[in-house]
Amino acid sequence: MSSADRHAENPFDPAGHHRSPGQPPPRIPLPRAAAEDGGAYPAGAEADFGAGTVVRQEGGDVPVPQPPLEHPVLKSLLGAWALAACSAEEAEAVEEHLGGCGVCADEARRLREAVGLLQRPEPLDLDPGLRTRVLASCLERRPPRIPVPDWSLPYDAEAARLDALLQDFGDSEWHAPVRLRWFEGERRESRRTTVAGVIAHLHAVDGMIAVALGLDDPVQSEEPLTGAVERTEFAWRTSRFPHTRTARGPWRAQVHDIVRTASFTGGSAGGLGVSYGAFELPLRDALLDRAFECWVHADDIAQAVDYPYDPPAPRHLRAMIGLAARLLPGALAERRLAGLAAPGRTRHLVPAGHPGRSLRLEIEGLGGGEWFIPLDSPAAVGSAEYEVAHIALDDVEFCQLAAGHIAPEEAAVGQVGDREAIRDVLFAAAALSRM
Repeated sequence: MSSADRHAENPFDPAGHHRSPGQPPPRIPLPRAAAEDGGAYPAGAEADFGAGTVVRQEGGDVPVPQPPLEHPVLKSLLGAWALAACSAEEAEAVEEHLGGCGVCADEARRLREAVGLLQRPEPLDLDPGLRTRVLASCLERRPPRIPVPDWSLPYDAEAARLDALLQDFGDSEWHAPVRLRWFEGERRESRRTTVAGVIAHLHAVDGMIAVALGLDDPVQSEEPLTGAVERTEFAWRTSRFPHTRTARGPWRAQVHDIVRTASFTGGSAGGLGVSYGAFELPLRDALLDRAFECWVHADDIAQAVDYPYDPPAPRHLRAMIGLAARLLPGALAERRLAGLAAPGRTRHLVPAGHPGRSLRLEIEGLGGGEWFIPLDSPAAVGSAEYEVAHIALDDVEFCQLAAGHIAPEEAAVGQVGDREAIRDVLFAAAALSRM
């Protein structure tokens, strides 16, 4: 069909306007190169299809090499490059430019660092307060028929945190070496075990509370065993095979049984005596002591597998520190009877229940507080009026001292007053530690 015939069939131009007879159809221009591409090629000879400029020839389209981007253009792209918003071609050009331009390289580094500050890293672990918030929300909707006593909450929480740490451990983590540390007298003691061995240790020592509540003793011995060390050594010695991940189930089941049994008493069992061999604690303090040990050994395990582990909730941490402060006068008296702590030169003997010579123990941090420790008799009352010394420690560091993980001489202590009294109290704090 000729051009005239096509014109006769379609008297309108592409824009919709009527054409005069005999007028040739307009020539549709080819796409032109963008101005910012720097293309100054003859119109109609080239086209830009997004992937680059090409020249149309009879044998096919031939790509036209693009001129390199100038320094000002590349510098203007640094922000987009830092945000990973450049195209692949632009990113390649920018990165090639950064290899030879120190000024732009410094600017690119600063922009990348700024982008990192804008993006808040999301931890892989759940928020440690999530469990508490979920339980609180559930209890607001439906109060428990049998509430858990407040004094057993720290033990329940710390056991749950340790169990959460253990749940994803593989065989290699369960056999990772762990060293248990504590103080006896003036020297440091330690035992080498594994992660599974630590759980077996907790299971054996928690058995003392289970026995006091009328539950089964996990350590079956023909001879009576007293104290954490004897029970643990027996459990390790009588195991037919090295402890593995199977230690987790019995330990966790015993924790549930202890908390449930304590709850069934309606909280009235808080004064029930729990024997530790050489001494006895009421159940409410024994569970707080076990919560402390659970946290300390969980931290031991976390360090063994190179994993971060946070301290307990502030209210639980403060309760643990408060228990240690209440036990300090007795530990100080035992050291004095053993000849490890000399009576003060200005000893102030008073009747039981009366104020006497005291040390102010100031614990800093979210779990901190202030306690007055009587120095001359565990039956005396600490008093600011008879203060002879003052020490200040961080809350977690004090707990590490009471756990026997740092020596009294290594504790970063702010101290004022009677040096001998300060030394005695610091060593008495370390003497609270047990396996």
